[in-house]
Amino acid sequence: MNSAKTKPSQGTADPTAPVPVLGRRALNRALLARQMLLSRAELPVLDAVERLAGLQAQSPNAPYFALWTRLEGFRQEELSRFIEERKTVRIALMRSTLHLVSARDSLHWRPLLQPVLDRGLKGVYGKRLEGLDPAEIAAAGRKLVEAQPLTFSEIGKRLSERWPDRDPSALAAAVRTWVPLVQPPPRGLWGESGQAVHTSAEAWLGRPLAPEPAVEEMLLRYLAAFGPASVKDMQVWSGLTRLSAVVERLRPRLVTFRDEQGGELFDLPDAPRPDADTPVPPRFLGEYDNTLLSYADRTRILDEAARKRVFTENGIIRSTILIDGFVSGIWRVEKQRGTAVLIIEPFAWSPEQDRRALTEEGGRLLQFAAAEDVHEIRLIEAE
Repeated sequence: MNSAKTKPSQGTADPTAPVPVLGRRALNRALLARQMLLSRAELPVLDAVERLAGLQAQSPNAPYFALWTRLEGFRQEELSRFIEERKTVRIALMRSTLHLVSARDSLHWRPLLQPVLDRGLKGVYGKRLEGLDPAEIAAAGRKLVEAQPLTFSEIGKRLSERWPDRDPSALAAAVRTWVPLVQPPPRGLWGESGQAVHTSAEAWLGRPLAPEPAVEEMLLRYLAAFGPASVKDMQVWSGLTRLSAVVERLRPRLVTFRDEQGGELFDLPDAPRPDADTPVPPRFLGEYDNTLLSYADRTRILDEAARKRVFTENGIIRSTILIDGFVSGIWRVEKQRGTAVLIIEPFAWSPEQDRRALTEEGGRLLQFAAAEDVHEIRLIEAE
């Protein structure tokens, strides 16, 4: 059903009225509109990071590619400056994975996501930490990292002097869980390298965590960046559980739809839901892009066959290309003696107009990623 011509159901509406159905393409266009992938936005970098509800950051350069493909005229030094000025931080948040977010969001969201980090620690290191006092480990770890930013290896080694019978990696993981750690630069700066070191968010930002953060506001931000979405989608994105009651409290402020399988979807009343046939230019997404990770049902952008080629067994999420809004291939840049080679591998044969558009966009990508090198593009057609 064409969402542009359908009035959604609201909490105060007639409960017997039919609920509009959003098909896969309609959900795809809604996602792309909110993720600034229908067309590049002219938006300040910090505003974009907040509008996108943070950027996945396991790979140091991933946030840069995420912003390049979404913002008009984005330059690497803009984001690097915000990291140095402590306006954005790298911190474990949603799904207990590393994200780049605004300083403000880190202080509000980290307390809300404490259960997610607790669950991850218990699942991996629970038995190795039995009998220890969490408050005691947290206090010892905080003292260490606030005196000097440390790697996880250094944290574990120093704590093992106090708890010599315990696994140093488990002690370091406990500090990561029970102290809100951020990664100060040079980690995360474009063109810089080095090990990740950690200090507390409070010490780095000079402010405490938010005393009474609201999970409702966090879910509204999620819908603004990724909706329409189900409760299960919200849980997969955040890592939180038991969100049904929270969404019920929000229901009067939301509109509802159904997906093609009959599942209930929630959304903000005034959020963009473009026509399902809205044209989409080819896009290059970097590693771990959040558009691929923020749903229980990813078919609005990634089908199962593509998922198997993008998600590797060792946890890497490959850089992808979008054609007509859907994941349709992978890409990588290889540097060889002053030449930067962009290798594009579509999953299926591409029409001439798509190949031409991919090559043009690929040229812009190389100019961003490797401006000083000679550029070469190799398009490997699927057989």
